[in-house]
Amino acid sequence: MKLSRPVSWFLLAFGVWSWIIWITFVKNLVKDASGLAFDDAGDPTGYFWVHLLLAVVSFVLGTVVGLIGLRSVRTLRRNSQPTPES
Repeated sequence: MKLSRPVSWFLLAFGVWSWIIWITFVKNLVKDASGLAFDDAGDPTGYFWVHLLLAVVSFVLGTVVGLIGLRSVRTLRRNSQPTPES
């Protein structure tokens, strides 16, 4: 399958965006002081585990989508270069 240049860049940008957003989310989740992520004893709650799982899945999907975009961008660049004359 051949992806267009705009679609390739969008997929790459989506992968990068996913990492930026979810890293920020996990940092905030770990620092949570509202009582949602950790109980009074400091142990993780169900809220913490569900959201950590959501973040991990999003990291994986963002990485896969970003790598597809990166491979496509690299292929498009390689194919758009003029071939040397014989």
